[in-house]
Amino acid sequence: MVTSAESKIHSVSENFPQKAMRLTLRLLLALSLVAAITFVFVRLIHVNATSVGFFYLVAILVIATVGGLLEASVSSVVAMLCFNFFFLPPIGTFTIADPQNWVALFAFVTTALTASQLSARLKRQRREALDRQREMERLYTLSRAILLTDTTQPTAKQIAHQIAHAFECPAVALYDRNSHEVYVAGPEAFPNIDAIDAKLRESAIQSSVLHEEGDEILITPIRLGGEPIGSLAVKHAFMSDAALQSLMSLVAVGLEKARAQEEANRAQVARQSEELKSTLLDAIAHEFKTPLTSIKAVTTDLLSNPEESLSQQQRGLITIADEGADRLARLVTEAIQLARIEGGKFQLNRGVHFPSSLLSAALRQTKSLTDGRDLKLQVADELPLVFVDAELIVLMIAHLIDNAVKYSRPGSPILIGAHASERGVIIHVTDQGPGISEDEQTRIFDKFYRGSRGQHLKGTGMGLAIAREIIRAHGEEIWVRSNPDQGSEFCFSLPIAPVESTE
Repeated sequence: MVTSAESKIHSVSENFPQKAMRLTLRLLLALSLVAAITFVFVRLIHVNATSVGFFYLVAILVIATVGGLLEASVSSVVAMLCFNFFFLPPIGTFTIADPQNWVALFAFVTTALTASQLSARLKRQRREALDRQREMERLYTLSRAILLTDTTQPTAKQIAHQIAHAFECPAVALYDRNSHEVYVAGPEAFPNIDAIDAKLRESAIQSSVLHEEGDEILITPIRLGGEPIGSLAVKHAFMSDAALQSLMSLVAVGLEKARAQEEANRAQVARQSEELKSTLLDAIAHEFKTPLTSIKAVTTDLLSNPEESLSQQQRGLITIADEGADRLARLVTEAIQLARIEGGKFQLNRGVHFPSSLLSAALRQTKSLTDGRDLKLQVADELPLVFVDAELIVLMIAHLIDNAVKYSRPGSPILIGAHASERGVIIHVTDQGPGISEDEQTRIFDKFYRGSRGQHLKGTGMGLAIAREIIRAHGEEIWVRSNPDQGSEFCFSLPIAPVESTE
């Protein structure tokens, strides 16, 4: 880290001849003022020693105020010697006869040195305050520039240029760990950019401060939340520790803002792509509906005729076409449902309902699929009311019942139940099928995935995906408990209706 003292050393070493010349000129002017006072009171105006000492003291204060501590200290010593030589008896020597004059001379020197030190300290503090103010203004300018970065250009590149401009750095290099790119800015070039590049990456990985080219180049990591997200190299960076820390924080915020914006843009593109896909799927599915309705009307009309009007072969072919139309209609319906859910085109129409009424509605909807199967309904007494979209929940339960019928052994019972728990009201559908392996349990809710146990069965692979999206829209979860050859139990929770909604 570059401290204020180190910054001053760098600044002095950078312009030593010019600063030495200015310091020499100030010393000559200060000594000239002391010499002028001595000449006036020795040759032109004769006053007592006390008045001369007062004028010397005022001159020292002026020199300390206009110049600095060095000029004031040297002038104090010279003024003391002149005061002693020209105004304190014996005149013309550096000895003092009267002991009281020793006291006066010591008081004069002490007062002059103390006043010059105080004045120099105030001047230094004022200069430091101005430096801090200038640093704050530069940091403010940089913060505004970071907020107004052009999203069409790399943010790290723009930040590097803004640092070089705001802090007047000859050369700046910024390494963005997210993009693994190094961006260079400033009117000068680094002596060895390859070495700087390697040091930047090393600093970002090890989160350490490094120096190059005799401490003229500072390389420091950029941290966010304690984790390094990049590094910065600056040449001749004359700033305080506080300013450097603030600069690193601003750069970290700028890089994180750019990363968040990039992720948001990607998410927006993905969402728009998903919405477009869902819209197209919805449109295509609706286009399928019209011919399917016509086909179904024809097959139903033909099959409703007396058997003697059709041969057995013709009736069999029409039956196959009728079943195919039913299967395609289910596929289209499920595709429309899934497209609307994923595209965000459906809204929950919540209401207060009895869990038992939802189960009864789902059983009525699947009656044609479950004829001849042993369905056992187990609903606990005095279940709390639930706050759900009844149409969607009934559709979801129907999907689970249809799934249990398909994948369980013929003649095996299917258990449908509901009970209360800390999560809310738990609905479960249990079959005695071949079960689901642990590996498949994480995939069965994916779109179009069909487990190994059902490859020979008719289905779309969208039922469980639709069920998951419906329950997630309610802020709840669906899960499965299963072991091979021990059946499967699908469970999901429903939110309990608020007390004020049931009154």
